[in-house]
Amino acid sequence: MQDLREFIEAARGERDADLLLRGGRVVNVFTHEIVETAVALRGDRIVGFGERPAGEVIDVGGRYVCPGLIDAHVHIEISMLPPHRFADAVLPHGVTSVVCDPHEIANVLGLDGVRYMLDVSEGLDLSVLVMAPSCVPTSSMETSGAALGAEDLITLAEHPRVLGLAEVMNFPGVLAGSDDVLDKLHEFAGRPVDGHVPGLTGPDLQAYVGAGISSDHESVAAEEAREKLRLGMTVFLREASNARNLLALLPVIDVHTARRCAFATDDRVPGELLRDGSVDALVRLAVRGGLDPVTAITMATLNPAEHYGLRDRGAVAPGRRADLFVTSDLHTLPVELVIAGGRVVARDGRRLRDSVASPATLPDTFHVAWPPDLRLVARARRARVIGIVEDQLLTTAHVEDVRVQDGIAVADPDRDMLRLSVIERHRATGNVGMGFVRGFGLQRGAMASSVANDCHNIIVVAADDDDGLAAARAVADMAGGIAVVEGGELRAVLALPLAGLMADEAPELVADQLDAVTTAVRELGCAVPAPFMAMSFLALPVIPQLKLTDRGLVDVDTFAFTDVFVD
Repeated sequence: MQDLREFIEAARGERDADLLLRGGRVVNVFTHEIVETAVALRGDRIVGFGERPAGEVIDVGGRYVCPGLIDAHVHIEISMLPPHRFADAVLPHGVTSVVCDPHEIANVLGLDGVRYMLDVSEGLDLSVLVMAPSCVPTSSMETSGAALGAEDLITLAEHPRVLGLAEVMNFPGVLAGSDDVLDKLHEFAGRPVDGHVPGLTGPDLQAYVGAGISSDHESVAAEEAREKLRLGMTVFLREASNARNLLALLPVIDVHTARRCAFATDDRVPGELLRDGSVDALVRLAVRGGLDPVTAITMATLNPAEHYGLRDRGAVAPGRRADLFVTSDLHTLPVELVIAGGRVVARDGRRLRDSVASPATLPDTFHVAWPPDLRLVARARRARVIGIVEDQLLTTAHVEDVRVQDGIAVADPDRDMLRLSVIERHRATGNVGMGFVRGFGLQRGAMASSVANDCHNIIVVAADDDDGLAAARAVADMAGGIAVVEGGELRAVLALPLAGLMADEAPELVADQLDAVTTAVRELGCAVPAPFMAMSFLALPVIPQLKLTDRGLVDVDTFAFTDVFVD
């Protein structure tokens, strides 16, 4: 009551503000106006507009004052940074709130992993809001380090920063009425439930939406997004490091649909976050694509706030959180000042103070029963081959003649036919999925990573099977990360010892190390823009067409295993 009384007194000018932003032009996302006025802050709230006494005054010199940006859907772990390091990367870009799905670490460590993410994000300048992971594992066709049922998720539901249920990737389970999936939907009924339905259409999509799932970030074409909008879904336009869909979806946005759309980075690697940006990069891209700047900013602020029921943020208005950024140009969107929770946290792209996480430790997550080798016995002369699609998570399916030596099906770099393996690393099952992939262009050597969505077993792309196994062992020796091997020798590594996914290092250092392993695979012939992200998603069996898990090759269209070889 006292806090509310003091707020009212400050709003009326009877108490001094803590901070006054003078001489600005406020972007009003409610009325689509630019309003010339001062903005007064007290504590972590905006108290009002207009001149008034304040402990500190910042003259913004006619620049635009915008609401802090909100990422509608992100997996922090894929940035390879824990939440406090991630905050240091995105706050200078004007991102003050993120809605994250920690299902990457949940697939490794279960509830302990989710609680780690909640614990180390407590009290950060960045508001880290969490959706309870719905698909751990994503399906029964892979081996994860943990499994979360409805009874596990409900223990998270009362946490003040847990908003709802994260992306329901197991859409076949929804449509089949799986008890486990329906139990989760029941427990989170009435709260936000995010979706994940690439290519779903017609009555199946209607059933999925009718089950209470209210958003989707997997559309790759405007008509796909429009069908979801017609059914009442909120569409998140995604622009990730390996899934660039935003420009293709822009035609769906008009005066009627714009308020039902938001932006999501989903998965972005650290170098791209630092150099290109986060949601600010998506806003700039949308504006370059022809979208009105105030509409784009509304999609990045008010829209996700309202979708998730966050009525305390998303706009510059009395009573809202004092999460703001200042820019001199709404088209190019340079982020020149960032305020989070009423405190100045970044200027001109530079973080003013590094986040400090509370001490936390994670257990060893590598328990591997190593195969003697990664050789694939040829049972036929033709095989199914996964084809990667540049800047997309979708893959293609091909049947090709394979190269056979002494009864072993081997890579054929001249035809861009490489060996693909997934080695189970959580439970020492000895499972190894084997197959072929094309599109990477490796001429020699191998690359391996423990970042392999979403169960995060060790994934290997190899022009040479022996190098492939050496790279996988190097990953395990580091307790997780990325390794590049040529001729049995390590060329470059990136250690990710936190659950095999993250490194508690400065974002710039992790970005430099990722650049080094990327350079190493470039020198081996790989030309894929984000090679390790592209490799990671080859293990996710809920995005068409062909994927490989530790248990075998998956035909995602039929949601069933299929043989690598074709008679």
